[in-house]
Amino acid sequence: MPGYIILWGLSFLSPEIRWWLTGTEQVQPSIAAFLHITVASVAAGMTASGFRWAVLDSIHHRTGIHKPNWSDSSLHERIKGYDWLVENHYRYYQFYANSLISLTVAYGCWRLSPSASAIGVGVLDIAVLVCFVVFYAGSRNTLDRYYRRAESLLTEQGE
Repeated sequence: MPGYIILWGLSFLSPEIRWWLTGTEQVQPSIAAFLHITVASVAAGMTASGFRWAVLDSIHHRTGIHKPNWSDSSLHERIKGYDWLVENHYRYYQFYANSLISLTVAYGCWRLSPSASAIGVGVLDIAVLVCFVVFYAGSRNTLDRYYRRAESLLTEQGE
């Protein structure tokens, strides 16, 4: 989903990407366009994940969320519990954080587009700001929960 959000934003600046997403009055999107969207969404999502790691993870670590120092020695015995933590906390963190990065890109592309240049600050801008706040808060909460619970599971005290 975060990759698709980036493509949607880029569609305001690229007629080709816009065609992939919507087609034209004369020609509807094709299987080839669907495949382009799928591959491009995955690539854009992975790129967002890289920026998340480089930017947002660093911000979280510098603002009070401490990366735990756990031991992998007991991981094989506790893999089911660890998998549960990943699926129920870290995957949500990835979604919130990658969506925050993607929304930033999409909003910036929309604001740079000719269609938005004539529009002042309005309801859409406020809605995007609310989404920024929710995605940021959600990413902090889920990363912190993942770290705390994984540390409890995988440290010597958890044994």
